[in-house]
This record gives sequence, C-alpha cells and structure tokens, in this order.
Amino acid sequence: MTTAAPAPFTADDYKARMDRAAQAAADAGLAGVLVAPGPDLVWLTGYQPTAITERLTLLVLAAGSEPVLVVPTLEAPDAERAPGAPALTLRDWTDGKDPYAVTAPLLDVNGRFGVSDNGWAMHLLGLQQELPTTSYASLTEALPMLRGVKDAHELERLTAAGAAADATYEQILKVRFSGRKENDVAADLAALLKEFGHSQVDFTVVGSGPNGANPHHEAGDRVIERGDMVVLDFGGLKHGYGSDTSRTVHVGEPTDEERQVHDTVRIAQDAGCAVIQPGIACQDVDRAARAVIDDAGYGEYFIHRTGHGIGVTTHEPPYMIEGEEQELVPGMCFSVEPGIYLPGRFGVRIEDIVTVTEEGCRRLNNTPREMAIVE
Repeated sequence: MTTAAPAPFTADDYKARMDRAAQAAADAGLAGVLVAPGPDLVWLTGYQPTAITERLTLLVLAAGSEPVLVVPTLEAPDAERAPGAPALTLRDWTDGKDPYAVTAPLLDVNGRFGVSDNGWAMHLLGLQQELPTTSYASLTEALPMLRGVKDAHELERLTAAGAAADATYEQILKVRFSGRKENDVAADLAALLKEFGHSQVDFTVVGSGPNGANPHHEAGDRVIERGDMVVLDFGGLKHGYGSDTSRTVHVGEPTDEERQVHDTVRIAQDAGCAVIQPGIACQDVDRAARAVIDDAGYGEYFIHRTGHGIGVTTHEPPYMIEGEEQELVPGMCFSVEPGIYLPGRFGVRIEDIVTVTEEGCRRLNNTPREMAIVE
C-alpha cells in the first residue's frame, strides 16, 4: 500500500490556526492562550522540542497581539526552523534567568488564560507567583473544540491513517491466532501499521477470551485458543494524524450466544453512525448506540462512552457520552465504538472513525464489521 505523502502544512496554515485560537479565546472571554510543548503546540506551530525538559517553553496567543514563543536559548535554533516560525516572534531566555519574568510582560496582569492540558504545574505556579492577579483554565474546559473541526488537509491525513489501519486489519486476518500469545498478534499488528505508513504505533490491544471483557486490556502472555473471541483495537499516527479501529474476531466457529452479542454490537454501532448529522448533540450518538444494547438486555455491560475525538492525538474532544451537548458540525472527527463486556467470559467492540459531513457522516474505516472467523 503506497500513497503519496500529503503536502506539508505551511506557515500560513499555522498562522491561521494561531489567529483562530486567539480569536476563540477572546470570544470565550479569555485574555489569551498559553501553550506548552505537546499536541496543541505541534498543531499550532509545527514545533515539537526534541526533548521536553523542565525549562519553560510557552506559546502566548492573544487577539490583537503577535504570537510569541518563549523558548530556552539553547533550543532557539530548533524553534526557528519550525514550520510555523515565520508567523510568530521568538523570545528566548538563558539559563540562570527567570523565565517567568521574561513571560510576564506578554500577559494581561488581570487576565484569565486558557492553558494547554499538558503544561507543567511548576510553570503555571511560576506564572501565578509572578502575576498573582491572573487566573487559568484548562483548554479542554475553556476551548474544547479548539482542534475539533478539521480542514480538508487534516481530513486527507485522517483518511490516509484510517485506510492504513484498514489494510492492517485485512492482513491480520491472514495470520494464525490459535496457539500463539496475544503479544505475538500485537507485534504483528504493530509491524503492519508501520508497513502501511504509520510513524508511531500508540496501542495494539489483543484481548482474547476473558481478557476481551477488559476494554483496555494490554496484550499479554495468554495463549489464544480455539473457541476464543478476540478483541482487536489498534492505531497510531500517520502523517501526524491518528488512526483507531476495533474489530472482534473469533477463533473457529462461535456459539449462538457469541454471534448474538456480536450482532448486537454491530447493530448498535450502525445505529450510532446513522444518527450523525450536523446540529445533533454528541450525546445523541451515545444514546442511539446505547439504546440498542439496552434493548438487547446487555446495558450494564456497556461500560464506556461511545466515542472520542481524534486528530493529532488519538483521544481528544469531542466525546460521545451522555451529558455532552456540544453540537456536531461538519469536519468533526470521532470514533463510534460501542461494546459489550461479559466479565470472565468475553468482550466485543466494533469501532470506526467517522467525520461529520453536510449530509451525515463518512466512515474512515471501511473493513467488514461482521464477525470474521480466524484460525
């Protein structure tokens, strides 16, 4: 499977993102956005420090002001080469100097700022000590949809990542499961994701038999046996954007009950996808999928949300769960992944990444959802 790499994002792309973030902060009543190294900084600037240390690196965005990236002097050369660097100003500080004193003049002394969730507490406390009248909120709380709506270039990358995950699933069906350890199949999944263009493998869940009843089971030394249901959940990053798909296979012929549970999850997953359209709430997707499982009598065994957003990370807002009233808009991308988990026996999960369109949704995973029989 060979596909041409998408064109890289430009300085103009990053400038537009920074401008959008600053305006979104202003619209939310915030004085600005403070972004530490991590996925938000990569998305906004293309800059990812080679080593994230205790030294303060912070992007400061505020409507009406030029973006400023505060960096340690020894890391300034790398920051200057970042794709988004032409759209911002670098302000460096040397070891032995107070980075918070360098940053303070950039901030409204009475402002409330959104802070990226992975910022270090020591840096936030340092800013609070320097500017005691400022206040802060996590970006997930203050601007949950900052990265939630993808543009055409991002959708291209997510589509390619989904296709690579699909190719991985098609190939894993050809390997032998019975008599091998879960770790062996997980290694096959990781190798296939890499073969099909992933630069990073984030997870390879292989939950066989009773292990499948744990949604986040990590592959282990259990030997897969004939008669096992096996939950496969795998993904990572390709071209900087995430894949995440789940299918549940069976080693040899399943029982009638196993078929019934699998069919229930498949129908629930279809129901969740069927209601997706602009204007409905995230919780409506969860309700549609959950109703099918409730009606089949397995409601107590569906123990997680129906979905999560995906982009430069494999889990991000929005979340498909009761109580989430965020409305869907075209360009949102998220998983639809209902499951049933019978403790001590087996589990079933089916997951696709979808993107909201003007008419409904488009699946980014398109492998068969019917139960596959493996050897």
